[in-house]
Parts: sequence; C-alpha cells; structure tokens
Amino acid sequence: MRETIRFLKGGEIVELDDVGPTDTVLDYLRLRRRETGTKEGCGEGDCGACTVALGRLVDGKPVYQPVNSCIQLLGMIDGAELVTVEDLTSDDRLHPVQAAMVACHGSQCGFCTPGFIMTLFTLYHSEGQEKSRKTVNEWLAGNLCRCTGYRPIVEAALEACFDAADDAFSWRANETREKLQALADSRDVFIGDSERFFASPSSLDGLAALYAQHPDATLVAGATDVGLWITKQLRDLPRMIWLGRIEGLDRVESSPSGVLIGATASYQASEEAMSDLSADLGELWKRIGSKQVRASGTVGGNIANGSPIGDTPPALIALGTTLELQTIDGSRALPLEEFFIDYGKQDHKPGEFVVGLFVPRLSGNQTFRCYKITKRFDQDISSVMGAFRFTLENGVIREARIAYGGMAGIPKRAAGAEAALTGALMDDPSTWGEGMQALLTDFTPLSDMRASAEYRMETARALLAKALMEISGTAPEDIRVLAQREAGNDRAA
Repeated sequence: MRETIRFLKGGEIVELDDVGPTDTVLDYLRLRRRETGTKEGCGEGDCGACTVALGRLVDGKPVYQPVNSCIQLLGMIDGAELVTVEDLTSDDRLHPVQAAMVACHGSQCGFCTPGFIMTLFTLYHSEGQEKSRKTVNEWLAGNLCRCTGYRPIVEAALEACFDAADDAFSWRANETREKLQALADSRDVFIGDSERFFASPSSLDGLAALYAQHPDATLVAGATDVGLWITKQLRDLPRMIWLGRIEGLDRVESSPSGVLIGATASYQASEEAMSDLSADLGELWKRIGSKQVRASGTVGGNIANGSPIGDTPPALIALGTTLELQTIDGSRALPLEEFFIDYGKQDHKPGEFVVGLFVPRLSGNQTFRCYKITKRFDQDISSVMGAFRFTLENGVIREARIAYGGMAGIPKRAAGAEAALTGALMDDPSTWGEGMQALLTDFTPLSDMRASAEYRMETARALLAKALMEISGTAPEDIRVLAQREAGNDRAA
C-alpha cells in the first residue's frame, strides 16, 4: 500500500500525502503552488483556459496530452509528468510555441493564452500530424478566445508545431522516460481513512475488494463527468476510487469479430478502432468534446454514468454491444440496452462495476449509420443522437436495430419502428412510412434547454429517413451538411 501520489513537475519528482478525494489539479497549481499561469474560466472543461499537459509513457516513450485541470482530480496525475505554462521557458528563452504566438500577434487580453499554448505544446510534441489549418482547428476546438480571434493563433500553430520537436522536453526525453519508469509500481494507493479517502487500486481484484467494502464510493476514470459534479453541482464526494492504474483495464483490442474496449480506455485511444468499424463512428468520436476531453474521458464512463444524452450508448446499442460487469463474486455480461433501466438508474448491484464492452463488427449484409445533432458543431451535447443498423437481403430489410439518445430518460431502442421496417424495400420509399410513423409511439420526448419535444420528434424521424436514403443509394454529400463520408466505405453487400 502506498499513501502518497507521485508525479514529475519541472523535471523533479513530487510526492504528496495530503490529497483529498475532490482536490483538482487547477486548485493545486493556483492555491498550493501559487503557479497562476493556468487560469480558471468555465470550470467545466469547455473553455480550455485551464489546459495543462500530462506526459505518460506509451510504448516506452513520453507522450503528452492536453487535459482540463479544472476537472482533472489531483490524484489522477499519479505516475505522470505534469507540464504547465511556467515549465516551458528554458534558459530564459521562450518555447517555440510561445515565440510563434508573440511573432504572430496571437494574444490580446491574454487570459486564454496559457491554455492555447499548452494545447499547442501537445501538438508540437505529436508526431505525424498533417500540417494544415484543419489539423490545427481540430486540435484547438477545446480552447476559446473572445478577443484575439483565431487566425493569428492558427498561424502561430502552423509556424511552430509541425517540425521535429526541439525543446527542453525533447532534449531530456530519455531522462523523463527513466523517471516515469521509476514512478510506476503495482502498489495500491490509499490516502485518507475509511470516512474520506482517495484510492487507486492497481488490480481488478483490488478494485473489487475495495468497492465491496465501500459500495457508496464514487468510481472515476477520466473525470470529464465526475469533475462537473464537483465544480458545478458542488457535491461532496468523500470516497473516491480512481480506476486509471488498473493494468489492462485501458485495453483496446481489435479482432475479426469486433472490438473489445476496457472500461478506462479513453475516446482518443479507441478512436482508430471505432473508425475501422465504421466511418460514422469515427466521425462521432471526433465530435465528442475536445482534444482535452477525449484524452481523459472514457467510453466506459460514458456508459456507467447513464446519461440519457450520452453520445456513445445509442450507437453502441444499435451495433449490438455487450457490456461486462464485475463484483468481488464474479462477472456477468448483458446486452448494453438492458443496462439502462430508467433515468439515473442502471442495472448494477452494490459493489458492481463496468469492466469493458464488446462491439461486434458488421457482417457482409449489414450497414450502419449514426448522426449527432447539436446546436454547435464542436463541444456540444446532442439534442438528438440517432443510430441505425440494418441487415439487408436482396434489397429487403430483414432486421433493424434503431437507437436514440435525447428522446427518453435513457438511451433507448425504437422497438416499434424496428418491427415496422422489417420487410421494407430499400428501393421503395413508400414502404418506409410505417416505420417513420411508429416513432411517434416509440418515444415521448421532453422539452428542455437543448430542444423542444416537437423538434426532437421531427429530427428523429428525419434522421431515420436520412439513414434509409443513404443506404438506398442517395449520395451522402447530397444530404449531409458536414463531414462527407468516404466513397464506398461501410456499404452493405
């Protein structure tokens, strides 16, 4: 058992034994270290002013990812290198990213600037990126600026971020690797007492035993949801169990039959495998939050927290995903749609937790489409999320799996529409009407700040029609506003 967390900062090992269950990295930096370059803006991982970089070993090499320090729990940086804007200068010289921001006039009031610089620092250290405005825009989608405008910031990125890294971090990469390797161990972490603690078990057995002892504890993986419970809902979460040190729980394994995703695998880590399953899944994954959110947030967490407007469950349900859960007494599997019972209620027993999920590949006669409808393209939660898998035989729908988010208190299948579309002809739109009509009885959506009930219903029906039109042969570019599909990809036999 270890009663401290350990991490690198400024090339030195930091060890802390006073880590509360809801302490954030941002508060640690600003209140305890008095390093105020990292700013607090929205407090929910949306604006990027608080962005810092975390370095971890990937295939034996330090890799830096941007994270939102306002919702990143302090205990979660155990074993990593924490990099802030104060760490970038070397021998009183600006970092190349900082110098480019100055040269391109990329800052006015400056409040957002440290966050932009830290995100660009991670781009600077990311190999193999295409040098383009599109790449920069995707990288910076989680950083907001109200006064400078984005053009000079993008120009600074194009100026600085696409050559081989040549800074203090690249110079001491071998030393950093050795220190990070030294920090890695297999001991469980427990800081506090039975009433209030931050814990991080290193094995599934350790997690099962600890969670059985404290079934009211909060499990956290990426904290992109739990962090908001702390900063926005002001909830006191006295017992926190972080899953990020459990060996193998972050696995992403592709096979001819499908993709296995561990409970702590991040969106970023699983994006390539999802894109390989379906081009639509790849587009969906790219629109989940920002680089900061995708580097931390996990697919397993999106499922375990059971949001009715979570982006991933409808798509995964339509694909026939199976969920694995475990307790100290053993494990069980169930279809993902059966996990969601009612708003805020999931099918898990005390002490039971998500281990992972299996997403099957499409067979040769199956086709899949999914669409995310939001008020803004980047960093927005769905107003309606629709996902559709059809099994075709000689142009006839033999099976339909249709799932929506935002249409009910849980991600839910459209059972009536599925039945009505079975037997429909892909070359005869007149046979689709019964399925469209069935949606009116499948769902009774609510009105809220994101959309009215009427809008949701009309949009859900339009998305079903769009999916059927695409699959029947209408060119995607004729009916998709954004993100054209690759020609011929994911087309049913």
